[in-house]
Amino acid sequence: MAKDFAIVLNNGGINSAVATALAAQKFRPIMIYAEEGQSTSARQRAAYDQQVTHFKPYREQTVTLPLVAAPNPAQTSSADPRAVQPVGPRLIDLLPLISISVQYANFYQAVAIYLGMRIGPEGDDLAQITEFFQVWNEIVQIPCRLPELELVTPLLELEPWQIIDLGFQVAAPFERTWSCEHEASEPCWSCRGCRAREAAFVQAAKPDPMRVAKRG
Repeated sequence: MAKDFAIVLNNGGINSAVATALAAQKFRPIMIYAEEGQSTSARQRAAYDQQVTHFKPYREQTVTLPLVAAPNPAQTSSADPRAVQPVGPRLIDLLPLISISVQYANFYQAVAIYLGMRIGPEGDDLAQITEFFQVWNEIVQIPCRLPELELVTPLLELEPWQIIDLGFQVAAPFERTWSCEHEASEPCWSCRGCRAREAAFVQAAKPDPMRVAKRG
């Protein structure tokens, strides 16, 4: 008997790889990549394509969100890589993605939508985002009449190192992810994204497969 379908939002990053691996344990994944107009990263897209090859989903789709603007570098370049970014703008960005995901879920009769979003275990933001997804589940299941469909956020309360640890448990393809903020063939290992990635692997006491592959 075939497994049920799950929609998985994937942007080529570490969280997406772990969320997709978790979904693939229970469901036949349908992976969706969102192109954000001119701000889309070609390197992240390449990582997504590599994950598609790895997971071999039932289907994969690319959706274009032309109205999504690129983040202001002045607002992010000096940010602490360990800090969680403000939750409000992230929720606004999620709204069209959730809507599109629900449409795909309805078409394929999927029973779950997986998102790799992370907030962390503490603070008011976790309570707010949890309520946000509870409301969306109620909207989807009752007014939209999709009672079996659920938005699943398995990484929401985890620390970055815990996501790495979980990823090793579910054999997530970390070597097919991209965290660097630059468009290059290899990570720079000095930008905010690379530093945050390195810190997560160090705290998890796990080797980063991208580092191991480079040394090999």
